[in-house]
Amino acid sequence: MCGIAGQISRDAGVIESRRGSYDAMRDALRRRGPDQDGVYISGNAALIHTRLAVIDIENGRQPMIFERGTRRYILVYNGELYNTDELRGELSALGHRFKTRSDTEVLGEAYLEWGGGCVRRLNGIFAFAVWDEAERRLFMARDRIGVKPLFYAQRGSSLIFASELPALVAHEDIEPVIDSGGVSELLLLGPGRTPGCGVFRGAEELLPGQCAEYELTGRLWKWTYWSLADRECTDSFDTAVDTTRYLVTDAIKRQLVSDVPVCTFLSGGLDSSIISSVADGYLAERGERLRTFSVGYRDNAKYFTAGKFQPNSDEHYIEAMTEYLGAEHFDVTIDTPELAGALFPAVDARGLPGMADVDSSLLLFCREIKRHATVALSGECADEIFGGYPWYRDKSVRAAYGFPWAQSTARRQSFLEPRFAVDGAEYIDSRYRATLMKTHALPGLSKDELRLREMVNLNFMWFMQTLLDRKDRMSMYSGLEVRVPFCDYRIAEYLYSLPWAYKDRGNTEKGLLREAVRGLLPDEVLWRKKSPYPKTHNPEYRRIVSAQLETLLGTDAPLFQIVRRDALRSLLNETDAQPWYGQLMAVPQTIAYFLQLNYWLERFNVRVVV
Repeated sequence: MCGIAGQISRDAGVIESRRGSYDAMRDALRRRGPDQDGVYISGNAALIHTRLAVIDIENGRQPMIFERGTRRYILVYNGELYNTDELRGELSALGHRFKTRSDTEVLGEAYLEWGGGCVRRLNGIFAFAVWDEAERRLFMARDRIGVKPLFYAQRGSSLIFASELPALVAHEDIEPVIDSGGVSELLLLGPGRTPGCGVFRGAEELLPGQCAEYELTGRLWKWTYWSLADRECTDSFDTAVDTTRYLVTDAIKRQLVSDVPVCTFLSGGLDSSIISSVADGYLAERGERLRTFSVGYRDNAKYFTAGKFQPNSDEHYIEAMTEYLGAEHFDVTIDTPELAGALFPAVDARGLPGMADVDSSLLLFCREIKRHATVALSGECADEIFGGYPWYRDKSVRAAYGFPWAQSTARRQSFLEPRFAVDGAEYIDSRYRATLMKTHALPGLSKDELRLREMVNLNFMWFMQTLLDRKDRMSMYSGLEVRVPFCDYRIAEYLYSLPWAYKDRGNTEKGLLREAVRGLLPDEVLWRKKSPYPKTHNPEYRRIVSAQLETLLGTDAPLFQIVRRDALRSLLNETDAQPWYGQLMAVPQTIAYFLQLNYWLERFNVRVVV
């Protein structure tokens, strides 16, 4: 994995004069790519790359230049292709010759052969840009699911782009400004974001499954090459089980290819256990031993209380899996002061305030894993695709109008400084309705089946993107590449059109997935009730973040440009407020979110305008 950035300008003099900005952007991306870096500057284009070397370490350097006759194309690419061998074979049959084993070269040759249409042939996670010197045109694309990020902004006669917001605002022409729209994103939606919104004024993000072309005239043309589409389902349940098993195991095996050590996250839950089991068998056949990693918190057993959303803790199930596998297992234990201390580095990594300790714990976890491996596989997004969340299965929640993970708009608006004349309900509602309108469904579906298509699309475009942001930024900040096999677009395509009765087989969350992987896991893990990402239950965490907010309330911190002091004072005394964002962000995490927001305003010297 890598970081990419660049600028295209009608005025070649602008490109030459911004070399200092390119150094700053490269430095901002260096944690994403600590192994190698490169900059291409010529005429109307500057392209920047930082590399985390995983495949063909010696020969995958970028920017990579391709020539066809007298024409030159320059590629910068962040990601991994999981059908590299198939593409290389197809391109070789068409006359292409390869000098390396890198997927970067395969991607470049695919672009030479098929132009922008090459994206439809790619199975992987990616964001890339290709500069066509002859046509003086930039092509950009992002993977179907949105695993890899790509932000951009138009300024004057230029387009400026980068993998992350900190790199984008490192450019001297991008002033870090937020207006009422950005404030609304942070307070009414955060840590989620409107699809395509970069929060800073004028900053945007290429959507999942989207391409763009930028010409020196200033014209930016965007189009969608993939989205979830409903299809007629004629498969029996048994056929769906067989197909699901193939797709899941094939995705995992494809994502184990690497020239550097590979490991897996292991929580003892269904999704990470499936990945670890398949990986363990795959590597054992090659005479290799898998490494698995679990995260926990000091004294958590002392304070853990079972609840609706977290019915049991992970320890027993992790132990069951480690006994079942032939892997070498590592437990990572995080102490409470360490967890609170990582709140601000998590903002540095995400480039925005995030999911509080849900982010910072992952940051610390990835930092420890990096000591042992460079590539990890994780179970994100199975719940969105297979319908594992409570809001899929609880009919009353499922039928409720609005985003099921953030139904607290009035509470959120109560924190907003009155000078921002924002109608929070309308702001949220307009985005909710727009998402429903983009839900593709065949005519004739029952009301329940239509609603479940809507729920999948809502999760796909919103909640899942927040989790993918978190996973990408927290891992890449430590130079760790995390792959997410359940995000294979083939799985998403197939599952989207299956009847809910298949997915909820036996009135069991992810019933289809459980049936599909029978025999791969111990029964007690196979049928374990869903439990979310582990978080701390130690009351010391709330005491630490509350004390920090108390101190902040006595200052002229930038937070109070947009947030009411009295609302924050009330927050400190709340005990059972509605979660801020999903079940993992209760009152302590909400307090921590405002601490992160203040730090973000300071860290990026953000200017707030009404």
